[in-house]
Amino acid sequence: MNSGMPVATVAAVVLTAVATVVVGAYGVRMARTTSDFLVASRTVSSRWNAAAISGEYLSAASFLGVAGLIAKYGADALWYPIGFTAGYLGLLLFVAAPLRRSGAYTVPDFAEFRLGSTALRKLAMVVVIIICVLYTVPQFQGAGLALGIVLGIPRWVGAAAVGLIVIANVVGGGMRSITFVQAFQYWLKLTAIAIPALVLAAHLLGANPFAAPAGATTAAAVFAADTTVSVTTTVRAEVGAPITVLEDGAARTLAAGEHEFASGTEVVFPAGATVPGIAATPPTTAAWMTPGWGFGGAHPLFQVLSLIVGIFLGTMGLPHVLVRFYTNPDGRAARATALSVIALLGLFYLFPTILGVLTRLWAPQLLLTGASDAAVLLLPGALLSGWVGQSLAALVAAGAIAAFLSTSSGLLVSVAGVLSTDVLPGRVRDFRFAAVLAGAVPLALAIFTQTLDLSRIVGLVFAVAASTLCPLLMLGIWWRGLTAAGAAAGMTAGGLVSGAAILVTAGGGLSAELWDGWPAVIVSHPAAVTVPLAFLVMIGVSLATRKDVPRDVARLLTRMHVPEKLGVGADRETRLRLD
Repeated sequence: MNSGMPVATVAAVVLTAVATVVVGAYGVRMARTTSDFLVASRTVSSRWNAAAISGEYLSAASFLGVAGLIAKYGADALWYPIGFTAGYLGLLLFVAAPLRRSGAYTVPDFAEFRLGSTALRKLAMVVVIIICVLYTVPQFQGAGLALGIVLGIPRWVGAAAVGLIVIANVVGGGMRSITFVQAFQYWLKLTAIAIPALVLAAHLLGANPFAAPAGATTAAAVFAADTTVSVTTTVRAEVGAPITVLEDGAARTLAAGEHEFASGTEVVFPAGATVPGIAATPPTTAAWMTPGWGFGGAHPLFQVLSLIVGIFLGTMGLPHVLVRFYTNPDGRAARATALSVIALLGLFYLFPTILGVLTRLWAPQLLLTGASDAAVLLLPGALLSGWVGQSLAALVAAGAIAAFLSTSSGLLVSVAGVLSTDVLPGRVRDFRFAAVLAGAVPLALAIFTQTLDLSRIVGLVFAVAASTLCPLLMLGIWWRGLTAAGAAAGMTAGGLVSGAAILVTAGGGLSAELWDGWPAVIVSHPAAVTVPLAFLVMIGVSLATRKDVPRDVARLLTRMHVPEKLGVGADRETRLRLD
């Protein structure tokens, strides 16, 4: 679908990388103490922090994956952007201010503060590292995919380039540095996705905002001209009527039914032929616009409900999101930050939704590449020729690179923070060493493991966060009966089951012949099972060990829920030492 290496695209990608390094270098000059590296010395204003959180949170799954999934699955996929945004409502109402008032620097620090257990702190540290590594891998894979498509370079080169830039920024200035980077990158990403969406929508819809290709609401689309599709990932397509194509130069007749196109092949479809649909997706636009199809496979309602539970509650357990609330001066600023983030995210997600709709109606052949995440990158060139299409594609590429850089930076800071304070002595040099290690491991995994749909694998990571750290925070903040044993048992149960689901999915999923039906659906969408399991185990074990409830629980809860101006609490600076 895309060949060559337009100068505009190369320039946009290079300028984005250079701007990221320059902005990060500005923050490096201000980073001196351990507190600067971990939480920017808790001096980040709510507006600045909201932009930084939004820049960090809008990952590859948001910038590329959401549009691809909407194009692929239709109405049900709208729960991805809705859930990604609505999760911050839960943070605003239940977590942001109390977490900031705890005075902790990291989630493991909060676990020890609330329950007084060093063993629980270590367990929380392991969970944070696992979540961040699992989340970082698809960011690097997405970078390899994006740079491979727009620049024509091997995927591992793109992943390595982004990984090295991220590691350099985090090592240089920690949280202080990436705060500037992420705030800048939010506005870059918003611009990079809004302009192409608005230009393409204006071009295609014209004076009638409800226009659509002829027959689009009742039948599958057709190829207007001979079209070459470069398959980047093995894909199974559903052919409605017999069609003869050229596959790697050789004629191949496809009978009605399901067919597989191998990764790396080029398929030429003749003009007038019906565009094959992706297997297990809505076959027509009318079906695509109707809720209830789910995400392929059996039990679509369960899939959607599980997705909602995982994303909404998972947001409250994402370490790289939570650590940003520690950077606010007080609890009131933390709440103001969460409220601003909801507005910024709501604005952003309008545009991936528009691009997903435009892809399905006007360029469904893009999904035949096998990489639905590439739809945003390929759409401008598929719909507009000449310098306009190239310029929009370059802008989208710049935004995609910004997405990989900003989210990966936040994840690395989270891992480096817990490693430097829980495993190492906690000095600046320890943070820097931990950042290098935290970047190298997921980079290696990204290069040597298969690439999956970004939003699908990120959705599974949300399920892990929702099944581990979310119950710890919710019950730790709002229930005085929580015990260290209960918290550990709940996190272990939820983490093991949801983590096993990720491993099975990453390995190719369950065999349809042996495990079709409920087992396969639960493995691919585990949150509706693992989240209640984690809460029930945490509550049940806590009730069984109620004698171990911390004696000073009333003081701890008061500290988290009483405004700072009353002078009840203070930040926990004593654990950290200056380098």
